[in-house]
Amino acid sequence: MMEVKITHLDKVKFAIHSRSHSIICDQPTENGGEDSGMTPPELLLASLGSCAAFYAVQYLKTRNLAETGVEVTVTAENLKQPARVGNFRIHVVCPVSLTEEQTEGLMRSVHHCLVHNTLLTPPEIKIELAIAEPAMANS
Repeated sequence: MMEVKITHLDKVKFAIHSRSHSIICDQPTENGGEDSGMTPPELLLASLGSCAAFYAVQYLKTRNLAETGVEVTVTAENLKQPARVGNFRIHVVCPVSLTEEQTEGLMRSVHHCLVHNTLLTPPEIKIELAIAEPAMANS
């Protein structure tokens, strides 16, 4: 089971905590934020891209082809009705020349990325609402 906890900090800024790690999520100034962190859609692209990069590096590393130098760029479009991110493009730059067989293997490996597969098969999402107890006044 994975878990992240999000805490509202100020305006449209949030702290995201997972295990012993924290990141800031914010909005650009034109959306009322301070632009001090990535937006939620950018975090989604970051998750997809870093997962693809991990799988690409693992493929190259296990075949002694390269251990560093992989670069991944992910782009997507803002779509409407309903509002969502779509038309993802993952661009992988490999630091070494590959044979046709290795190129196909690297592509297969990137396609096995956990985040990629999650987006291909939409997960069930349940939303629960809890009302916080009001703080007791000091007597």
